[in-house]
Amino acid sequence: MTAGDGDGWARCDLGHRHWGVHGAAGLLAVHHDATDGPRVLMQKRAAWSHHGGTWGLPGGARDSHEDTIDTALREAFEEAALDGTGLRVQGVYLDDHGGWSFETVIAEAAELLRAIPANTESDALRWVPAEEITAKNLHPGFAATWPVVGLALAPSLVVLDVANIVGARAEHGWWRDRAGAAAKLLAEVGARAADGRLTAPDRTPVLARWFPRLAAVVEGAARDTAPAPGVSVIAAPGSGDDAVVQAVRDARPWERVLVVTADRGLRERVTELGAEVIGPRRLLAQL
Repeated sequence: MTAGDGDGWARCDLGHRHWGVHGAAGLLAVHHDATDGPRVLMQKRAAWSHHGGTWGLPGGARDSHEDTIDTALREAFEEAALDGTGLRVQGVYLDDHGGWSFETVIAEAAELLRAIPANTESDALRWVPAEEITAKNLHPGFAATWPVVGLALAPSLVVLDVANIVGARAEHGWWRDRAGAAAKLLAEVGARAADGRLTAPDRTPVLARWFPRLAAVVEGAARDTAPAPGVSVIAAPGSGDDAVVQAVRDARPWERVLVVTADRGLRERVTELGAEVIGPRRLLAQL
């Protein structure tokens, strides 16, 4: 397993020829703006390259030792001079051709990052408004997946109603140590989320890996629960339900918000604000 051992041609089960012995990956960097809408960093491929002159994503062959996300970030550095600063991975979309696959790593950019052709594979790089992408001469692979991948541009925020989830779990003695039960839940959720193994509710597209922002609302005896890796904590000054509602209100306009709770009254309050809701058991079944 060595650097560069992914370079080479492969043929998928559909009979198509693709670059990347072990598959390939690309970075879809997206910047959101409350007034102008999302913009995607697009690469115009050098004329000499495969499908030269078309527009697509910085990307390339995955080496055998690499994680898909590592591949996408490496290629973005090599082709667009992006070093990963200011990017937060929010999901991975898998386009499986059978025996060969391309994985699109979707990452939110904190700003319109400066990107320049860093090697001979790129002729140009542009932040393109999402609604203008189909007007370009697109790389065939990107053109095929864009109608689906384009639906996954919005990042996700998951708000955990911790007291309700812990109560649904109903582990013996949890009520005697609510803080301990809350800390255990946050640790388990964070560990599951760290490599994208949490499953999103039914939505299109289905992501192979999903990296939502996680915010846990704690209250009462669990109010001093510390954050866990990958999970922020909102200590409710009063009602936990009110704090969950406020967390939904505080979400960024372009985020898709999911609340985990079984409380019927809370469910009605947050859905009125546009949030989705799932019950605790959907989450607990994944831990």
